[in-house]
Amino acid sequence: MIKFVICLTLGFSLHTSVSAQQSLSGALNAPALPNALTPQLSVMASIEVAEISNSLQSGSPTTEQTPQPAAAQASTSQPASAATQTPDERRIQAEKEISAQEKQRMLGVIPNFNTVMSGEAAPIDAKEKFHLFFRSSIDPFQFVAAGVDALIEQGENSYPEYGQGFVGYSKRYGASFADGFDGNFWGNAVLPSLLHQDPRYFRLGHGGFKRRVWYSVISSVRCKGDNGRWQPSYSNIGGNFIGGAISNLYYPAEDRGVGLTLQRGLVVTAEGAIGSFAVEFYPDVVGWYQRRHERKIAAAKP
Repeated sequence: MIKFVICLTLGFSLHTSVSAQQSLSGALNAPALPNALTPQLSVMASIEVAEISNSLQSGSPTTEQTPQPAAAQASTSQPASAATQTPDERRIQAEKEISAQEKQRMLGVIPNFNTVMSGEAAPIDAKEKFHLFFRSSIDPFQFVAAGVDALIEQGENSYPEYGQGFVGYSKRYGASFADGFDGNFWGNAVLPSLLHQDPRYFRLGHGGFKRRVWYSVISSVRCKGDNGRWQPSYSNIGGNFIGGAISNLYYPAEDRGVGLTLQRGLVVTAEGAIGSFAVEFYPDVVGWYQRRHERKIAAAKP
């Protein structure tokens, strides 16, 4: 849970910094607004709150569609054609879709490579699953998140057997990074390849708020198989517990054992559910923010 909060906090901080600079620049260059516009902006603020609340409850779309590559659009508009594709055509389409996924980031910094925004995509083979795992695991953001996590543990003196100073920080940093790497290796690459399951999150993006919440949360224990059918996510669950078991090799003796292994596996599974919830609704929030910004610009015009 700490790592998930760290990821969102770091991303939000960087995104806010950039947004603040842009807002300041716009404020310096913008013409002074007449006093008559003040009540108009207040009314608009009330409308915005009601809009985002009603749109989520009613299930009406609040996001601006992210441009998809031609291959991805073809897969959603003509799903029946997937059955007639040759292996080479399927591979080419999957590679194009993965290339687009690797550009996806939340708040501009948090990797979101394992999400299918359109909800439909060509199945991927073992090579592509390992590629996605490796790409997300070595992203610079993972190293930064592990560093901040280790810094917090150092300040709280977590795992006192590691000690303090540079040596203690190095051990905490290595353990934090290894936790994420091991879980991803088994849960997003090895087991999905062996069990023929897709490690990606297929965003729903429509329907009522409760339905989408349930859909996102249940994704920690449910996934699509390579055959396109929903099934229990043995890969994700197994990867979380295998990662927890491997951590016994490098955590202090007092932080090892079956009980702690099960606890770590459950915590990571819960973090995955929270992460899926954030991925599901993040485009909605971005779309609302963009429309809000556009209305402010329109209201500021004389």
